[in-house]
Amino acid sequence: MNDYLTILGAGLAGSEAAWQVAERGVSVRLYEMRPATPTPAHKTDNCAELVCSNSLGNNQTPSAPHLLKEELRKFNSLVISSGDSHSVPAGAALAVDRNLFSQNITQKLSEHPNITLIREEVTEIPTDGPVIIATGPLTSPKLSESISKLIGQEYLYFYDALSPIVDASTIDYEKTFFASRYDKGSDDYLNCPIDATQYYNLVRELNQGEKVPFKSFEKPIYFEGCLPVEELASRGEKTLAFGPLKPVGLLHPETKKQFHAVVQLRHENKEGTAFNLVGFQTKLTYPEQKRIFRMIPGLENAEFFRFGAIHRNTFINAPDLLSPELDLKTNSGIYFAGQIIGVEGYVESVAMGLLAGLSAVKRIRGEKYFTPPADTALGSLLSHVTGPPRSSYQPMNINYGLFPVGQKKIRNKLERNKMIASKALESLSQWIDSINGEIGSAA
Repeated sequence: MNDYLTILGAGLAGSEAAWQVAERGVSVRLYEMRPATPTPAHKTDNCAELVCSNSLGNNQTPSAPHLLKEELRKFNSLVISSGDSHSVPAGAALAVDRNLFSQNITQKLSEHPNITLIREEVTEIPTDGPVIIATGPLTSPKLSESISKLIGQEYLYFYDALSPIVDASTIDYEKTFFASRYDKGSDDYLNCPIDATQYYNLVRELNQGEKVPFKSFEKPIYFEGCLPVEELASRGEKTLAFGPLKPVGLLHPETKKQFHAVVQLRHENKEGTAFNLVGFQTKLTYPEQKRIFRMIPGLENAEFFRFGAIHRNTFINAPDLLSPELDLKTNSGIYFAGQIIGVEGYVESVAMGLLAGLSAVKRIRGEKYFTPPADTALGSLLSHVTGPPRSSYQPMNINYGLFPVGQKKIRNKLERNKMIASKALESLSQWIDSINGEIGSAA
C-alpha cells in the first residue's frame, strides 16, 4: 500500500479531502481532468468551481445547514473558510463570489507542500490504493465505465438545472427594491415585485415555452429540492407563488405593500455587477429564457451573462456499496465522496470529502478510526449515505429529519433545533478529541 493518497476530482469534496489529508502530514496526488478534458457545465479550470448556485445555503443558527457548516469550521475546512472569506450579501445564506472562491481554493491546494495537483484525465481506477473517487455527478464517460465495472451496478441519476445570471447594469432599479425576507440580515436581495396579472402571464409562458428536449432513452428524474422553474409551474398555477416566488415577509420598504409574488435576485459577485435569479433553474431554450424572463418587472431589458441549463447528475447506490468508512464493502481502500455518493448540496459534498479524507488517513497510518456520532450533522448525513440498503435511494440535503429521534419530541421547533445543534457540537468536540490522537489534527 502507498504512503500517499490518490484523489480523483478536485471539486468540492476532492478539494476538501485533499486539504484535510495534507494538513495531517500525508502526501496527496490530486487529479483534475480540467482543462484538458472539459465538462458540459464547468466554465473554468479552477478547483471547487461552483456550477449551479453560488449559495452554500443557510448560515443562521439553529438551522441544520448552519450546524453542518459549524462542524466543518471546527476542522478548519478549506471550502468553508474560503466561503467565509469571499462571501457576498445574501441575507441568511452564505453566498460567495464564485470566481474568487474557487481561485482561492485552487491557490491553497497548489501551494500546499503535501499536495501535487495533476491536470489530466484518469480513465481507470488506480489499483495501488488507497484512492478517493470524488469526480462528482459529471464523471467522464471512460471513468464512469470503469466505476460501473468495479461496483457491478449501473449508476442512478437525476437531472439538475442552473439558474440564469444577469448583468446588474441592465436592471431597471425603479421597478425593484432591496430587502431580505422578514428583515433577516441586511437588505441583500434585489426583489422584482409581480402583481396577479403579471404572475399568471408568467406561469402561462413558463408552461408553454419551448424546452430543451430529453433524448429518446432518457426519463426526466429531478431532485425535488432543485426543480426547474417550469416544472414547478406545471404543477399548478399557484405553486410558484407558494414556492420560490412567495411574497411573504417581503414588504416594500417604503409603501409596506405585499405583492402577489416576488422574484428574488442574489448577488453573484462582490462587485455587485451580476445577479442570479433565485429559484429559476431551467431547461427552457435560450431564446425562450430571454423572452420569458424579460417579462419580470425590472428585467425587461436584462442582458444575460449566463443562461440557465440542465445537466444529468449521476450517483451510486451508496447504502448498498459503501461501508461507514466510505470505502467499498467489497474493495476496502477505494473510497467515494461528494455528490457521486448521493448527497445533495455543496456543503454536504464537502462534509463527505472531509470524512473520506479522515478515514483514508487512518488506513495509511494503520490507526483506528471511529465514525462521527450519529447525533452530529456529519454523523447523521453519513448514516443516510451508508445506512441499511433501501429500495429507493435518492440524494438528500442535511436536515433535522436525519437526526436520531430523541430530542424531536420537543414541540417547540426552535427550541428543539437549538437543543439538537447544541448537543451535536458537544458530541463533535468529544469526537474530535478522541480522533486527534489517532489521525493527527490539522495544522
